[in-house]
Amino acid sequence: MVNRLITLYQLQLIDDQLDDLEELRGDLPLMVNELKSQIDSIKTQVEEKGDDKKSAIEKRNFNDEEIIRLKENLKKFKSQLFSVRNNKEYDALTKEIDHTEKQIENLELENVELEDSVERIKVEIAELEPQLIKLEDELKEKESALKEIIKSNEREEEKLQAIREEIVKKVRKQDYNVYMRIRKASNGKAVVTVVRSACSGCHNIVPPQRQIELKQTRRIYTCESCGRILVSPDIAEEAKKLLKF
Repeated sequence: MVNRLITLYQLQLIDDQLDDLEELRGDLPLMVNELKSQIDSIKTQVEEKGDDKKSAIEKRNFNDEEIIRLKENLKKFKSQLFSVRNNKEYDALTKEIDHTEKQIENLELENVELEDSVERIKVEIAELEPQLIKLEDELKEKESALKEIIKSNEREEEKLQAIREEIVKKVRKQDYNVYMRIRKASNGKAVVTVVRSACSGCHNIVPPQRQIELKQTRRIYTCESCGRILVSPDIAEEAKKLLKF
């Protein structure tokens, strides 16, 4: 049991060091992710607007071709008026002419709307592009700063990760799962010692009987107030000595 407790406390000591290195990065990782999210959002908007502009241009071009075809038909219908043989044929032709002229008018009106839409989209894209450039420049700056911090601590972090891996090999799977669950719920601190008769995690008093039981190291105990794993000061000191802290 002593070895189990020592190993768990050593794991906490190493994770404390890794957490300190993580804190040196400050809000940079969060800022980088946020900037990437904003950039992706604007790129998506630009892409969607580009697709809308393309569709509007294609529809306008299609309408232009249709207008040409309809005007040819209109010209043909009007020429046929001079060769009609009765009122019925005349009425049918004038109906076709009216219908064709209406189609042409509708298409021309639609083309005006499409042209307005294309110009509006161009303006919207032009307004987004400077935002995108600004965000990309800011992202490069933040990523550069983050890489510099990571690089300056890279060797120490690799060393600590290697030590951690060796310690984890010694930790029972069940103990490790409990440790990680408490660590996640307790702001990184899963294993703490007793300082001046109090839990060093939540600073609540540890009952005298529990302090005696901790020194006996017969089992793993947790703080009744915060749920963190408790170890005696002797265990903590021994763990530090073995890690040369």
